[in-house]
Amino acid sequence: MDISRAEQRILHILAQGGRIEIEKDERGRILIINCYTREGWRMPAVDLRIFRKMKRNRAVSSSGGRPYRITRRGLELVRSQLDNR
Repeated sequence: MDISRAEQRILHILAQGGRIEIEKDERGRILIINCYTREGWRMPAVDLRIFRKMKRNRAVSSSGGRPYRITRRGLELVRSQLDNR
């Protein structure tokens, strides 16, 4: 399955230890989606459309009210990239 460049970038951040945090209103609707790297930097590339697509593909999941993390399926979808670390 092919995924977009933006999804690829986000999944790579999550594979390195990042997380996606969401804020909901009192009705349970998503207001704000924030993606953080493992160092704590916020990535502005995540929007509601991309988040829902990744969730639909089961590339990210959350359990127990914790932030969204990458799943095994997400690790299969992300292509390896060279890292400078």
